[in-house]
Amino acid sequence: MEQRIYHGSIKPQDISRAIILHFNRGNWVVQQYGQGDRIGVQIATNRGPVSGGQTALGIQIYSVEDGVAVEVGQQAWVGIALSVGMTALSALRNPFSLLGRLDDIAQDYENITLTEEVWRVIDRTARAMGAGLSLSDRLRRVVCEYCGTGNPVGEGSCVACGAPLGHSQPGTCRNCGYVITDADRICPNCQAVLKA
Repeated sequence: MEQRIYHGSIKPQDISRAIILHFNRGNWVVQQYGQGDRIGVQIATNRGPVSGGQTALGIQIYSVEDGVAVEVGQQAWVGIALSVGMTALSALRNPFSLLGRLDDIAQDYENITLTEEVWRVIDRTARAMGAGLSLSDRLRRVVCEYCGTGNPVGEGSCVACGAPLGHSQPGTCRNCGYVITDADRICPNCQAVLKA
């Protein structure tokens, strides 16, 4: 399961609505579960698709402080693998059979790239709402570990006691938006390498 956190003025319903509008067409069926601060969305192929294999993908969207977190689950591949296997077997028997399976091949490709397309829709929606993976301005405060005073991000030393703040400066992972500190070398959320 992959998770990203978008900071800004955005609600779970904004992302859910965008996913439904984009995917509820053609061979896709989209369902929303829940509402408010926690929404689940499932994208699946129709029970009797016109072409290609079947797949499903679950998405969880929930509110976090100053934004939303999105988790995209593992995609079900069984139906796609079966359809691709049938296409390969048909091609071995008769290469001209590929012409009759062009629709299946196109739909299988669309199914395979479903997760990537979901993230593109979510990223585009977040940008349109003024949200992103960068830490929001309201959360950009560094608390001095010596005296507990809140300081603006970027301050080299505490405005109250003068203690150094360099290692306490927060940031976000460029891959998933998770809040990290200067001491982090690997993102605690997505395990991306942050610094060499």
